[in-house]
Amino acid sequence: MLELMKLGALFAITALAEIAGCYLPWLVLKQGKPVWLLLPAIASLALFAWLLTLHPTAAGRTYAAYGGMYIVVALLWLRFVDGIALSRWDIAGAGMALAGMAVIALQPQTQ
Repeated sequence: MLELMKLGALFAITALAEIAGCYLPWLVLKQGKPVWLLLPAIASLALFAWLLTLHPTAAGRTYAAYGGMYIVVALLWLRFVDGIALSRWDIAGAGMALAGMAVIALQPQTQ
C-alpha cells in the first residue's frame, strides 16, 4: 500500500507539471494573457518529462499507469482552478482510472 501511495504521489506531481505546462499556453492563446507565461510553461513541461524518468518500470507501462492519475488530477484542476463542479460521472470515471492505474503499476514483477 505504501508503494502505491508513493507512486500515486509521484504521478500526481507529474500530472500537475504537465497540466500547468499546457494550461499556461492555453491562457496566452485563448485568453490573451502575457506571452511571458510561456517561459514557466516550458519549465513545467521540462519538469514533467524529467519526472517521468523517475519511474522504475518501462516507459510504455509508466505512461499507461500515469494516465489514470492524470485523469484524476485533471478533474481536480477542473474543480479547483476552473471552478466547475464535478459530476458523479466524473467521480466514477476517476475511480475507474485509479483502479486501472493500480492494476498496471502493481502487477507482479517477472524476471
